[in-house]
Amino acid sequence: MPIKTFKPYTPSRRTITVADFSEITKKTPEKRLTKGLRKSGGRNNTGMIMVRHIGGGHKQSYRKIDFKRAKYGVPAKVVSIEYDPNRSARICLLNYADGDKQYMIHPIGLKVGDTVMSGPKADIKVGNCLPLKNIPEGTFIHAIELKVGKGAQLARSAGSQAQIMAKDGGYVHIKMPSGEIRLIPENCCATIGQVGNTEHNAVVIGNAGRNRHRGIKPTVRGNAMNAVDHPMGGGRGHSKGGNIPRSPWNQISRGLKTRPAKTWDWMIIKDRRKNSSGAN
Repeated sequence: MPIKTFKPYTPSRRTITVADFSEITKKTPEKRLTKGLRKSGGRNNTGMIMVRHIGGGHKQSYRKIDFKRAKYGVPAKVVSIEYDPNRSARICLLNYADGDKQYMIHPIGLKVGDTVMSGPKADIKVGNCLPLKNIPEGTFIHAIELKVGKGAQLARSAGSQAQIMAKDGGYVHIKMPSGEIRLIPENCCATIGQVGNTEHNAVVIGNAGRNRHRGIKPTVRGNAMNAVDHPMGGGRGHSKGGNIPRSPWNQISRGLKTRPAKTWDWMIIKDRRKNSSGAN
């Protein structure tokens, strides 16, 4: 996916880059696989803002993605590759041999006209979905389940891939995109290959208007506020005040560990924030 640049006829156009969408083969989604979305503006059911900086944005419809890939043994043909406004990855439309149609995350190398399949007997080929115990060590995978039958939860964003490192005692050691190595039950499914649209992170937004189209409102720095509005506000001029970075509600925003200790922490072999073995 090449990145498109523009002539600098305005200051913001000098730095703006966009995807050229050359891989997209169909502009309108499959109607029966879409659902309307309502904007929340970051508010809950009482109208109180729960998440700041959300509002506006272009109207969108949700594409129903088949994260379970439960049609074992039924081949499916890739009909089209489409843009999805709800995620960074591209999606592709599958036409199954029994007449059913579903969307899946589009991996690198999968083209229109290719055939994919899911199930224990599927080939080790890009786009095929298999249980982890049937995938050889060293294979790169994405769209990984955490619980059998729940559907893919890990490595679903643009450019993501994980790697199977080892198999032992009913669990598979998987190296995640973050560098974390964790255990996942061997009967969980994953899809072969790397998620496409790898240059997504290279796109430069460039101006505030593009973020408003995405539904993101401007963010004001805490130290630019008054003392009454933020723990880091107030002072004379550009004053940091020696404060530890905090949120508007006085919670430490750097260095404070917010990841809760859970009963399955033993499944993390190598923590994503440490070089040594063992979880926090």
